[in-house]
Amino acid sequence: MSRTRRTTRPGGSRRLAAPAAALLAAALLASCSSDAPEDDLADDPAASQDAENGDEQSEFFDQADYERQLKLAETAPEGPADKPWEQMLDPQAGGMADTSEYAMKDKARHLCFSNAGVFNPWRQVGLKTMKAEVALHDEISDFTVLDAQGKDDKQISDIQELSGKDCDALIVSPNTTATLTPAVEEACGKIPVIVFDRGVETDCAVTFISPVGGYAYGAAAADFLVDEVDKGGKIVALRISPGVDVLETRWSAAEMAFEKAGLDVVEVKFTDGDPSKTKSIVSDALARHGQIDGVWMDSGATSVAAVEAFEDAGEDIPPITGEDQQDFLAAWQDKDLTAIAPTYPTFQWRTPVIAALKILNGEEVPKEWTLPQPVVTEENFDDYYKEGMPPLHYGACGCEDLPGYPGDWGGE
Repeated sequence: MSRTRRTTRPGGSRRLAAPAAALLAAALLASCSSDAPEDDLADDPAASQDAENGDEQSEFFDQADYERQLKLAETAPEGPADKPWEQMLDPQAGGMADTSEYAMKDKARHLCFSNAGVFNPWRQVGLKTMKAEVALHDEISDFTVLDAQGKDDKQISDIQELSGKDCDALIVSPNTTATLTPAVEEACGKIPVIVFDRGVETDCAVTFISPVGGYAYGAAAADFLVDEVDKGGKIVALRISPGVDVLETRWSAAEMAFEKAGLDVVEVKFTDGDPSKTKSIVSDALARHGQIDGVWMDSGATSVAAVEAFEDAGEDIPPITGEDQQDFLAAWQDKDLTAIAPTYPTFQWRTPVIAALKILNGEEVPKEWTLPQPVVTEENFDDYYKEGMPPLHYGACGCEDLPGYPGDWGGE
């Protein structure tokens, strides 16, 4: 095994990754799960207390990967300036994969996709984007998608079925890491495999595709608050779920930044992705501490609820972090918030299709295809807020040039 533990956004899955590999990022509660059973926390009161207080990050922290991600976040990408889904950050770091053995001539391509599921809005936007990318390529004769519905056993069966079909390449977004690893390894012996979004404990795939990672996400949000809040200011940190690598690394990067800057993190609470619970946590924090000077969030799913809690209390809304979900961006605009929104870009769903075609053309691809991870700021806000798009759409979809936009994504 040559990889360090890594999880990606909408499933909280983990993988082991080589020193050159990145820790993936992003999550909504509906998608967050770790390979460890939830009962482990229930059976250990001390562990349960640590989870409630948000004190689990140390077992996930990797200094080298932290430093690598922060450096990558500042690295100029290679590739078309207007197509971030085709860009690469330091592609030579993990080496390039020779794909000449997979080259096909004079044959239409049949691509297959084993998807962990479409159990949250981010994944729904992503799948629409992937299918629209497929529609751009006449050389793709068939695109077969099997949905695992968030179930490991179904996805194992799906991967076995697809790798035994007439698929020319198999794209996999694993539901969980350790459990799916054997199925991916088995498929690698039969067909070129592209893993993206979530990882597995093997590097047998031709390429692994992901944005920069959790440390970069958490640091971007924390650094914003460090700039906006005076030393000693009171910060509330709202997290979704404990024990998920990518979320733990987001928080560990933020915690380091706050400690270094001398900000006082007065609350670290898990929201379970529940807007009503989020409002209650913020309201209680205001009652206890009298004033909150900044709100840091490890995901933007309940950012609007946090904003509403300050309004309900008759308090000014302090600097706050969110994500590129349209409801938060709309609130940012309407209420003139002081805000920032790191992203786990949905445009990454285009990249596996492009990678598969490169592989089947015998073109080199990076073993670790690291994509840019943009941050929405006041300066670039108009690039991500899309008037007429639904509240649960994601601004970093990279889908505006695709057939069917905006209607197929629910827009007007």
